Amino acid sequence: MAIGVLMLHGFSGGPYEIEPLAEYIRKHTDWIVETPTFCGHGENLSLKGITGEHWLHDAELAYKKLAEKVEKIYVVGFSMGGVIALYLANRYPVEKLVLLSAAVKYIAPKQLVIELQKMAKEAVEGHLKNNELFKHYEYKLRNVPVSAAIQFMRIVRQVEPYVGSIQIPTFIVQGKCDGIVPYTTAQYLYDKLPTTEKYLYFSACGRHLICYSDDCNSWFSDVLQFLKM
Repeated sequence: MAIGVLMLHGFSGGPYEIEPLAEYIRKHTDWIVETPTFCGHGENLSLKGITGEHWLHDAELAYKKLAEKVEKIYVVGFSMGGVIALYLANRYPVEKLVLLSAAVKYIAPKQLVIELQKMAKEAVEGHLKNNELFKHYEYKLRNVPVSAAIQFMRIVRQVEPYVGSIQIPTFIVQGKCDGIVPYTTAQYLYDKLPTTEKYLYFSACGRHLICYSDDCNSWFSDVLQFLKM
């Protein structure tokens, strides 16, 4: 039986956000792994005039194209992609879900303050350009219009009510050092999902870009084992 994995990146990001896990799955299976890019996203952000409906449509189109080639589809979603993964699971046959730093709740103010304080300290010391969070978000801060952020929040509000009706097996991964999505979001999702087959992994060192956490090799294998069950 042909199996497909649809992997969805986050808001103002691109497939690079989930590529380490995508590559791990490709290496250890013969599954078809697709990592589409949402409208306006990727290496060169162009989000002006793009709506949340564009991103939902992108995900639906990617799902339908993959469904033409396989009998089973697993959906993996990172951050906003996790929210859209829930949207797909509510509308289409999805065998299993993997939610990575799923942005059903945002932002984690305490951790964000810690990160900003760290950046301020490094700025004083002249090392700001070496701060990973700064490098990751500097470009976004300069190139993401407020209108796009509002569209992202609209999707969250639209999808959150679906959580209580999704019955498919789900694996949730969340970093405790995530400065964007509160780590308590993962527990909220775990408690809210009615499925009896659900798993929750907290990464003690994981930040928002969870697929690049120091312990990712540990939970990558857990996710793959879950998908193979």
